[in-house]
Amino acid sequence: MSNAEHLANVMVQAFIDAVEKGVDLVPVVADSTSTAKIGPFIKQFPDRLVNVGIAEQSMVGTAAGLALGGKVAVTCNAAPFLISRANEQIKVDVCYNNTNVKLFGLNAGTSYGPLASTHHAIDDIAIMRGFGNIQIFAPSSPRECRQIIDYAIGYQGPVYIRMDGKALPELHDESYQFVPGAVVTLREGDVLALVATGSTVHEIVEAAALLADSGIQATVVSVPSIRPCDTKALLAAVKDCKAVITVEEHNINGGLGSLVAEVLAEGGTGAVLKRLGIPDGEYAAAADRNWMRQHHGFDAQSIAALAREML
Repeated sequence: MSNAEHLANVMVQAFIDAVEKGVDLVPVVADSTSTAKIGPFIKQFPDRLVNVGIAEQSMVGTAAGLALGGKVAVTCNAAPFLISRANEQIKVDVCYNNTNVKLFGLNAGTSYGPLASTHHAIDDIAIMRGFGNIQIFAPSSPRECRQIIDYAIGYQGPVYIRMDGKALPELHDESYQFVPGAVVTLREGDVLALVATGSTVHEIVEAAALLADSGIQATVVSVPSIRPCDTKALLAAVKDCKAVITVEEHNINGGLGSLVAEVLAEGGTGAVLKRLGIPDGEYAAAADRNWMRQHHGFDAQSIAALAREML
């Protein structure tokens, strides 16, 4: 696996490998073959893909029907359209009925950049956390992504995987093993904890390096598994820190920041928490990722600057 890889390519290869191993997997797309980068799968298995056209509700409903018929159904389309247009089908057909559908939210967060809020998915984690039965994951690297997908394909029940739309560098070595629910401590520190999910894990890794240069040792925690989540382990990782900063390419309400706030409050800690992401009541700036993150204060430099202010 190359150092940086687009997660959709990782997804497609996982699908191909699964079918070759005998898994009865059927991708369902909504005229989203280019978004899903699924050409190699179609070439190898031309009769194993369902394209319903630009009809996200039909995509999810069809996937639920395939799952009820014994297939491992996977939907592949842009996260903003999956979450908003097919909301009721996800809630009822997939989650409430506990069908074996894997929902891949591609180009999540602000991956579409200048295409602006019509194409941004900054509420998907919050919405999915409001539904029952469904597991929720946000990989931060190619290796982690592949392991999450392999787990999801073998898991019996609904899964949502939040997929970033940019090529991401590798964070983990070959010994890494994804465990559903586990939090991953990438760096040990003392007075400060930086917690992130998905692509923003790279920002806190860089921020911690900047802080180390000025003598501040930060604990760096990645949360690829939003549900299930080992909240006891998450609390243990951050409870002795004076300050905690969460970072996500998502609204600060309902996502990782809210999860960490719940854990800190219920654990009775005295840590000061700052949630970084898209602020309450705002939309993400319509711009390229680097500018947008700097504008909203959750690029590595801004995270490090805030950490210094909090200590």
